[in-house]
Amino acid sequence: MPFISKIQRQSDFNLFSSGTPIVIDNGASYFRIGWAGETEPRVVFRNIVQRPRHKTTGETVTIVGDHDPALLKYFDCTRSGPRSAFDSNVVYQFEIMEYILDFGFDRMGAKGPEIDHPVLITECVGNPVQSRSKMGELLFETYGVPSIAFGVDAAFSYKYNQQQGVCDKDGLAMCPGFTTTHVIPFVDGEPIYKGSCRTNIGGFHVTDHLKQLLSLKYPYHLARFTWEKVEDLKMEHCYIAQHYASEARLFQKGAKEAEEKTRCWQLPWVPPPTEEPPSEEEIARKAAIKEKQGQRLREMAEAKRSSRINELENELHGLEFLLNQLEQVEESDIPSFLAETGYVSRQEIESARSKVMQSLRKAKGEPKSEQAETEKADPAANEKYSLINIPDDMLTPNQLIEKKKQLSLKSMSEGRQRLKQKRHEEELERERKQQLEEEKRLENPELYLEELRARYKDLSEKVDQRKRLKTNGGHTNGNNLSGAVGRELARISSRLQGLDPTFVPKAETASTQPAEVPRVRPLTKEDFQIIFGVERFRCPEILFNPNWVGVDQVGLDEMAGVSIRRLSCKDEKLEERLTNSILVTGGSSLFPGIVDAWKLEFG
Repeated sequence: MPFISKIQRQSDFNLFSSGTPIVIDNGASYFRIGWAGETEPRVVFRNIVQRPRHKTTGETVTIVGDHDPALLKYFDCTRSGPRSAFDSNVVYQFEIMEYILDFGFDRMGAKGPEIDHPVLITECVGNPVQSRSKMGELLFETYGVPSIAFGVDAAFSYKYNQQQGVCDKDGLAMCPGFTTTHVIPFVDGEPIYKGSCRTNIGGFHVTDHLKQLLSLKYPYHLARFTWEKVEDLKMEHCYIAQHYASEARLFQKGAKEAEEKTRCWQLPWVPPPTEEPPSEEEIARKAAIKEKQGQRLREMAEAKRSSRINELENELHGLEFLLNQLEQVEESDIPSFLAETGYVSRQEIESARSKVMQSLRKAKGEPKSEQAETEKADPAANEKYSLINIPDDMLTPNQLIEKKKQLSLKSMSEGRQRLKQKRHEEELERERKQQLEEEKRLENPELYLEELRARYKDLSEKVDQRKRLKTNGGHTNGNNLSGAVGRELARISSRLQGLDPTFVPKAETASTQPAEVPRVRPLTKEDFQIIFGVERFRCPEILFNPNWVGVDQVGLDEMAGVSIRRLSCKDEKLEERLTNSILVTGGSSLFPGIVDAWKLEFG
């Protein structure tokens, strides 16, 4: 079975005799395995299994415990997440447990499926008989071990420290583990399991609570808060407060001690490149380049315009020469002469000549002559709308249809001419008003400015009233203040800005003014900092107050009393002896301050 792991395989398995037991600490968080008599386990890894498939070959591999994140890019992990063999602190998934044991014995150096060494394996307090029998069946039938011994890790720890003279014969073993917390009383050096107490709270819940708090506090960094990283942050920064309320008030007031206890985790951050303002030489150089490019474009445009004028003049001279030649040709030779030139009639040549003259005037930038346009429009119109003046009874059905089209086209053309004339008259009227205003300004500048300001104020109030009515859902009686009034207001504002240097226009007076786009603040180094304040002691506090996370059970401070009350002993001094010798073990006992908190609780 292929394994993916960073743990090296031991090479001295065959050096130990078959009588040397293998010790397995089968915890819900970590799996430890080693040889009896040694002070440290040989192999330690996370007690989880993941079985993804390779993206290329499709082969299923087994990833046990810790893995290299760089290797996961070659595997499809969407259908196979990390799985544990434990439900709370009881083994119930023995298929996963078999993967764990296979990997553990393989890393120990075993070369075959047979393990000819006795096995000592730990279990939880009050382990169900079915779980124990399944574990024994797995070890006996799959690995062929000669014998098995079960035990509780907290009881082993207390007995060892009792032999070392650290603990008394009467005492308590408190074990806050990964998913549960146990208290085991010892009387006369032996564990009394009927007096033990369990609470379903442990390091898993502390990590999960910390992950939730950080996700709510920094929702834009959710991808950073992986389970492994939050677990490391918990073990690095969290501690147990001796007085939770006073510690919380300390952070609430923002005292200096709270600042000293605050920790910061800096996420990777790359500062954006700073753009320095260009120097005067750079500005002058860019301006010179821009001017040079503009000059080149102007020269190119002028050359193209000159070429176009020359072409049109040559074409015009050719058409005039053709007309002069046509006047000298006899009437009978005109069809043959026109056939050689490519034109059908004299009118076609004159029409082409008028078009070329119009294009030439446009290329030279000369204004159009209204009289010339009128003179040329009349014959053209007569030729274009030739059926309009002919009675209907003299036309064929097809000519009648064409006559209707000519009437429609003529009405549209006359409408455009009237609109053009109206615009021309409006332009003349505007120029006349501007001339009158200029004369009025020259006569009395101060009075003219006062009238402009009064007019500007009146129009501004109208626009504001319109906006208020529109915002409040009112009607405006059909007044279109956003059109003509807005343009007039913009004209007066521009006029006042040109005449009065002290004039400041109102913001957003014109309805066509675009709304200001909110500016986005650039990200800084502080935006990539994770600050640990009250979270440092708030998360481990759930060990003493499980109801904070919805677990309606007693905390660590009450478990000792519950365990002592379960003992059927009439010795009045037993409670004092038990509380005088307390051994704290388990992974969650590594929080700084947990021993001081218990000393304060039990006096």
